[in-house]
Amino acid sequence: MKAFLGVDGGGTKTDFLLIDEKGRVLAAHRGASAYYIETGVDAVQAMLTAGIQSTLQQAGMTASQVEFAFLGLPAYGEDSAMLSRLDSIVTHVLPSARYRCGNDMVCGWAGALAGQDGINIVAGTGSIAYGEFETRSARAGGWGQLYSDEGSAYWIAREGLALFSRMSDGRAPKAALYELIRERFQLRADHDLCAAIYGPPALARSELAALAPLVARAARAGDAGARKLFEQAAKELAEIVDAVRDQLHVPLRLPLPVSYSGGMFRLEGLLQPLLEKALGAGERSYEFVEPRLTPAAGAALYAAKLGGALLASESVAELARRLGSGPVEDVA
Repeated sequence: MKAFLGVDGGGTKTDFLLIDEKGRVLAAHRGASAYYIETGVDAVQAMLTAGIQSTLQQAGMTASQVEFAFLGLPAYGEDSAMLSRLDSIVTHVLPSARYRCGNDMVCGWAGALAGQDGINIVAGTGSIAYGEFETRSARAGGWGQLYSDEGSAYWIAREGLALFSRMSDGRAPKAALYELIRERFQLRADHDLCAAIYGPPALARSELAALAPLVARAARAGDAGARKLFEQAAKELAEIVDAVRDQLHVPLRLPLPVSYSGGMFRLEGLLQPLLEKALGAGERSYEFVEPRLTPAAGAALYAAKLGGALLASESVAELARRLGSGPVEDVA
């Protein structure tokens, strides 16, 4: 039996999945953030080490029995000086010749499209798109929260807080979001929000991003301003998809598959239909498809590919039957 380990690192959580060449799930585990910029490399290394060891222990296997592993890490490839450090981050756990690190965008793409040509747009804590077409690959977005990550949970939360400030000032009419934020932070005065956000201690990136569902609640409650934020998010994400497509030199009228991953798409009835509408409004042709597999399964699938054992279609189908595209939980 050949075993392949996929690790899908994220800004708030990291999923580990061990599968065999038949697409059977051998073990799974969930760990904390893999965003080394926020937590530090040492913390990420400790989390990855514990996660790999726990996953192997569940399966009753040793590291030497893992044929190949792929670790998708947020911000990987965005600082050349960090590449060697990240590439060696689990050499004390796995043989260096049997694993590879890459950006976590690859996990989302490989899972959503089962490794087939097309583009996957990620909208989680941050946002990024990655695609492959006829051996070419490209990415767009993912420049970080200060001046990018459009359409992400962080972006939605930040814009939602800005909308609250306008509501408080009288620059925008008070609506559902205003009361939801006052309730969430138990504000005695509106300007107390400054202390809640800026600290000390200041809210971390992941903590601020966790406010996005609050903006979604306001949009569902009929808050027009909050709804417009999701409409703008969809347009921004569509532009990122278009940018990847153009880099891949895909013929304009070819219906290119586009899928999605990330927590923002689990806010049902909001971002997904708006993105589909935005993609359909342009001159480029797309086929909007639901994700086939989880990003963690995509990481494992990609590990098999890197290990020279591309899973057969029936094995991919078994993996999809077992996991679908929902969240991965611990599997005994």
